[in-house]
Amino acid sequence: MARVSQAEHERVLEQNAALVERVGRLATQIGHLSDQLARANDRIDELLAALGQKAARRQNTESEQPVEAPSDLSDDVREAFENRPTPPEREEKKKKPPKKREKAGRNKLPDSLPRDTHTLTPSSCDHCGSTDLAVVRQHVEEKLTVVKAHQRVRRTVRDTCDCNACGQRTTPRALPAPFPRSKATCEWLAWFIWARHALLLPMDRIRRDLDGKGVPLAMSYLVSQVERAADILAPIDGEHWKQLLGGDWMGMDATGLKVCVKGVPETHNGNLEAFHNGETVVVQYEATKHSDNLVSKLRPFSGVLVADAEHRHNVLFEDGSIIEAGCNAHGRRKLRDAETAQPKLAADAGRFISAVYNAEAEARKLGLTGEALRDWRRQRCKPHLDDFERWNDAVRPTLLPSDPLTKALAYYSNHWDALCRFVDHPEIPIDNSATERLYQPIAKLRHNILFAGSTEGAHRLATLLGIVATCRALGIDGEAYLAWAFTRLGTHKDLYDLTAAELTPAAYAAAYARDGPGSDTATTG
Repeated sequence: MARVSQAEHERVLEQNAALVERVGRLATQIGHLSDQLARANDRIDELLAALGQKAARRQNTESEQPVEAPSDLSDDVREAFENRPTPPEREEKKKKPPKKREKAGRNKLPDSLPRDTHTLTPSSCDHCGSTDLAVVRQHVEEKLTVVKAHQRVRRTVRDTCDCNACGQRTTPRALPAPFPRSKATCEWLAWFIWARHALLLPMDRIRRDLDGKGVPLAMSYLVSQVERAADILAPIDGEHWKQLLGGDWMGMDATGLKVCVKGVPETHNGNLEAFHNGETVVVQYEATKHSDNLVSKLRPFSGVLVADAEHRHNVLFEDGSIIEAGCNAHGRRKLRDAETAQPKLAADAGRFISAVYNAEAEARKLGLTGEALRDWRRQRCKPHLDDFERWNDAVRPTLLPSDPLTKALAYYSNHWDALCRFVDHPEIPIDNSATERLYQPIAKLRHNILFAGSTEGAHRLATLLGIVATCRALGIDGEAYLAWAFTRLGTHKDLYDLTAAELTPAAYAAAYARDGPGSDTATTG
């Protein structure tokens, strides 16, 4: 038998080592592929389960099989159940019309944008070099651009002069500032407040950004600017609250806010309350949710209050000066949740409410307001609500007390007048969703700030959040408004001599609409 040479033996060992390494890599790849396959199978099972539940729910909902009442019912209850009103037919989803194709070419840029004009004229002829040129035609083009936000210094030089006639000295007045001896201009304070309370940037991030631009500012300075801004805008916030109390209706809701209280080891769970009437927003901080505080604040109000069904609100409606209006969105969600236990009956109940919402959506599309909207709601919404009330009275006695649908229907029975209030009051909405949407920025802000530094800080936060929300509700440039307001409420306040009512975001919007974007009245005068 021939002996294997040493070189051949080493070559075989190298091949074996390479094969072992390759097998190891393949085993690792197989392990990764197995994990991916397992995750894919889990996802497939989830999708199949979801599709199965959806199909079962649709089958149960759309089934023509009648729902049988329990056998132990009395004759009158059984008869009422069998003769319950039929829910309206489910409207088929209409296909959205194709979007209108935009015309070819470039659209004109908005006239409201400020323009920086650069005039370019050739200094000499490209062909012969002559400088004797005459303009025969101009080419004008506009391109959208942006000026990067950067920190600058406004340097003001004021000359003191002697009067040759009287011998007295005169020094011109300094440019506007938000408050005496301010380190920043009105425009800078507006930029900072908007970044903090509209863009929801934490102060430590703003401070790091400024430090990176060569502007080192202490955190205490930034905190003091928030305090100054809130104090300056407090009269406007007070004017907004006065307008809300004098209005015909307002919506309200509350959400939690953690606050640091001096001497307390843990953060205190306070509350932010938002009030609005569609265009004016006021946010207020309260340390507790006691009804006494709410009653005291709303005592001057006489009108319709759109609010969620909470026990602390009940005392507001006892004397009849404040009329309760409920939130149909809450009841609608309760009915949808009940479909897991009662797919057919809960879906039938939801069809009554969906028909009301569809009629309301059509009214908005038609732009109905005032008496026209009231007549529309009485003709198109009230019949569905009346049928649903009779349907509710017939179905509830047949359900178990623990059934989720029982609780959903009880919500409508207990608050029926409040939930139907919108029918006769065209100024109020069908639900309280607009108020709840005001808390979306606050919910995001909670992730950034975690808590308010103090009770005073929470009150100032509420003031600035209300001003910012009002600007957004009116659709105006909030940063421009803040600079406009700080100019008129700061060191030059005596020159303008304007009341708080003349300095609200609504007043700014009216001046802007009246005088146009190119006028100085809406921005500086």
